[in-house]
This record gives sequence, C-alpha cells and structure tokens, in this order.
Amino acid sequence: MTLRLRLLLMIGVSMLLLWGAVSVWMLKGVEEEMKSTLDRRLAMSANMVAGLMSQNPAAWAGTPGRVATTMPVPGPPTGIMCQVSLRGEVVARTPGASSAAIDAAPLGYAEREVRGLKWRTYTVEAHGLRVTTADRMAERDALLDDVMAAAVVPFAVALGGSLLVLWFGVGSGLSPLERLRQVLERRSPDTLAPIAGVRVARDLRPFVDTLNALLVRVGTVIGRERRFTSDAAHELRTPLTAIKTHLQVARITRGADAQQALDFAEEGVGRMHHTLSQLLTLAKVEGAFSWEDGSRACANEIGRLAARDAAPGGGVRIDTNPGCDEVELAVPHALAVTALRNLLDNALRHSPGPGSVSLAVVCRPGAVDFCVSDAGPGLPDQEHALATQRFWRRQSGRGSGLGLSIVAAIAERFGGTLAFAHNAGGGLAVTLSLPRAGA
Repeated sequence: MTLRLRLLLMIGVSMLLLWGAVSVWMLKGVEEEMKSTLDRRLAMSANMVAGLMSQNPAAWAGTPGRVATTMPVPGPPTGIMCQVSLRGEVVARTPGASSAAIDAAPLGYAEREVRGLKWRTYTVEAHGLRVTTADRMAERDALLDDVMAAAVVPFAVALGGSLLVLWFGVGSGLSPLERLRQVLERRSPDTLAPIAGVRVARDLRPFVDTLNALLVRVGTVIGRERRFTSDAAHELRTPLTAIKTHLQVARITRGADAQQALDFAEEGVGRMHHTLSQLLTLAKVEGAFSWEDGSRACANEIGRLAARDAAPGGGVRIDTNPGCDEVELAVPHALAVTALRNLLDNALRHSPGPGSVSLAVVCRPGAVDFCVSDAGPGLPDQEHALATQRFWRRQSGRGSGLGLSIVAAIAERFGGTLAFAHNAGGGLAVTLSLPRAGA
C-alpha cells in the first residue's frame, strides 16, 4: 500500500467516523424536534378550534341528538383531522375524519391504530367542548424522511468531494518526496555529495539534513577505506619486493651470502606478517566486528600482561596502584592488552636502552589512566596529531606505522582518549584513558 493511499484511508476513515457520528447526533435531534413541533401543532390547532367555537355559542348550541356538521375544507382530504363534540355528541368534524380514530380519545397526546393506519391525536376540553385533532403517522414519517434525505444527501456529496480534494492534497503534499526520489534516482552510485537545490517543505528539511550527514559519513568511510587499501598495497609491496630480491640472491649465490639472503628474506616475511596482523586488527576495531569475549581483566593485570608481551625480559618499569587490583575496564580483555602493548612497543622502539620505559596505572572515578613514558627523542607538538595516522612514521623509523592507529581506534570505539605530552625528563609521555566498567 502506497503512502498516499494509506494517508487517504487514515484521514478519510477518521473524517467519515467523526462526521458520521456528528450527523447521526444532529439527525436524531432534528427528528425529536420535528416530532415535538408536530405535536405542538396538534395542540395549538385543538386549542384554536376550541377558542373559536367558544366565541359563537349559537353555532353549536341545540338539542341533544343534533347531527354533526362538516366544516368546509378546500381540496381533497389530508392526513389531518379535527372533531368537536359536546356532551358526547359530535357537533363538527373535518371532511374524511374517522370517528373510530377520534372517538374516546384520551385527553392529551395518544396514538391509535384504525384499519391498519396509525394516528397521533391530541384532545382538549374547554368551555364545555371536547376538541380532538389527529395526524396520520404515515404523513409524519414521510415528512421526517424528506428532512433526513435533505440533510444526508448534501453530507454525502460533501464527504465525497472532501475525499477527492484530500486525494489531490495528499499528492501535492508528497510531491517534495517525489522530487527528492527523482534526484536520488538520477545520481550515479559513486556520487556522495550532499543534496542541494531541491525545494522541500520545512518539515522535510531535518530529513534532508540527516540524509546529507549520512552521505558525508559514508563518503568519509569510503575515502578512508580507499586510502587504507592504497597505503596497505604500498606497505606490502615493499617487503614483498625485498623478499623476492633476497630469494633471487640466495638462488644465485652459495655459502654465507646465500644464508644471509635467506635470513633477510625471513626477516621480511616476519615484518609483512606483523603488518598484516596489524591491518587485520585495525579493520576489526573500526568495523562492526564484536569483540565481546565475556571477560574483563583488572587494570593492574592488563598492565602486567601488556608489559610482559612487549618486553619479555622485563625491560619496562611498572608502577601500579594497589587500589586498581579490583577495578575492571569496560573494554574487552584482548583489546585492552593490545592497545597498551602497542604503546609499550612504540616506546621501547624509540628508547635508548632497557629500563628507560615506565608504565604507571592510575585509577580515577570513571576511568583508568595508563601512562607510558620513554627517554627517546620525543615528538614535536605539530606531529602529535600525525602520530595516530595510518602508516605514518617519523623520517625512516622502523615499524609498520599502525600501532598508534590501533590504539587510537580502540580508545575511540570504547569512549576512551589518547593524549601525548612531553616527558619532564626528556622523551614522550603518552596517556591512554579507558572507561571503567559500569561508568
């Protein structure tokens, strides 16, 4: 079902129910008012006849057994009758009046059925006279039917016209969506520029703005993936070329030269394997991959595991806070260890010797700070933002250039932060803040 038809049905049915209920209410009131008006007419007619007869007693005074006279009424007999009686004897009646329908009628209003016809009567006694007026119910019902038809037919016509106007009105209201659809249909698949130049209603402007923001985010992601693919191809091509060269050297040489070439090739394979592992980790962290491993390690334990993996020989000084032994992080165990290990690897790579890298674990409300300090050359302020870019290495530095990118991606995914500062004793101080569980 189209949106246009759905809106028409919803609004149309609502209008039909609402106006139908109002019409029934109104027609019911009109019917009651018509019946009351006709009853008042009967009463007024009877009282008028009684008043007129009382003003001329000579017209009806006489002996008992007087024969009733008939009032001259022009035209054929209608559904209205009137009868005047004195002391039980009829002295006057309208043409066509049925004595069976009028005789013995009770005072006030009453309904009687004579020969299959229903009558509505009103009887009044005044000045010694008994005056009865009567309406045939068939004429009353016909009059009510005419009034109902006069009210229902315009309502039905107005309702049909309203639905027709509503159909075109809904179509006109949805025309901005149709124009927007046509604009999107004419776009090529690789066009991710924001939508501009389309006239839309004020209510649709938030939708267009949200769609433009989505296009910008999609364009950013696609551009990042393209740069990622290009950088990855460049980084992998270099070690592959070196491995190929060393293998060719090993094939044409003998002895120590061949062994050295094989060692260089093996080293290149190791670097390429490390780069691929880093690329896979970065892709998982930035993608929709779920890292929930069901376990969250304590802050001090994560620091000890990361230092052990980065420097198996104990080349990292660890300063832990005893209060952090029971503090859990809102980060999966594997990712927390990976992020901190990459920081320590980077610090060890740029430090002059063992023991020049320190790790401090500081617990504070809502987060845990892992502070890594080294005694290396440090980084200028303008290069702090470049340090977390993919494949960025200062000058001809070693490594794949992905370690700090992975740390930044993990911190961003789980609401943490990564900050760089100058170490007081020289070198670089990097602080990784990760949220505590339940914060």
